Amino acid sequence: MEQKIKIMTDSASDISVADEKQYDIAILPFKVTLGDHEYTSRVDFNNEQFFALMAQHDEIPKTAQITPFEFTEIYLREAQAGVTDLVLVLINSKGSATYANSVQAVAMFYQEHPEFKDTFHVHNFDGIGYNAFYGAPVVEAAKRLKNGAQLAEILAYLTDILPRRQIYFGIYDLKYAAKSGRIPTAVAFVGSVLNIKPVMKIADNAIVTGAKCLGERKLVKTVAQMSCQEMAPNTPYELIYGSDQTCLAEIRQAMVAALGYEPDGEYQIGAAVAANAGPRVVGVAFTRRD
Repeated sequence: MEQKIKIMTDSASDISVADEKQYDIAILPFKVTLGDHEYTSRVDFNNEQFFALMAQHDEIPKTAQITPFEFTEIYLREAQAGVTDLVLVLINSKGSATYANSVQAVAMFYQEHPEFKDTFHVHNFDGIGYNAFYGAPVVEAAKRLKNGAQLAEILAYLTDILPRRQIYFGIYDLKYAAKSGRIPTAVAFVGSVLNIKPVMKIADNAIVTGAKCLGERKLVKTVAQMSCQEMAPNTPYELIYGSDQTCLAEIRQAMVAALGYEPDGEYQIGAAVAANAGPRVVGVAFTRRD
């Protein structure tokens, strides 16, 4: 039987539409509730439209996990389409039940459709983080697949790279992180009063405070310095931004000045990340030193 490999992720990877199409990456959208309306990310709005919606509402958006039932339907669709190996890389398992649901759904699927037991295989990966943390490895895996890489190489690459990924990102508005529970409300209140901006670190399925900056002016510089100190030498990195293009230009300038080479990509946060961090962020994703 001829092998047919498909790479799939979710919309919290924030992979660009251009990369999605060029490298044939299947992206599962999250449902987002804002006000009295439920939307489908990447379908009912683009990022700029979502930022505009956020500005119109005082409450924070709520995102829904992808359920085991939805995954069984996805598996059936792909199996019937002739896919032999589905490589699935999903949002941080400690921040969403989506990954656990995808794993649970595998057993459910084979119970309901035993005829696909020997012809359809699911390879589940915990993305461990958000945005470019796993979005960039997914794009790289899809590039390798397009260039003729075999399944074993794709699986080995993802197994190796995902645990070594890291992000530093600065948050400009603490309101969203406080309301979503990412940081304590009291901390956010004090930070807002004193104009303290945190630099958050994402690694090993956790989000922790990496540093604190007094005011906005030092935020980009701090994110760049911390990223350069901890990234593996001469390796690719990606820039993360939200509604503010000025932040993107500033972090690019700081990183290129420090490293001497351009980023491998730019990842604008979408609904799943903006709901928890707010629309205005700046960050760097990279592979850390051994």
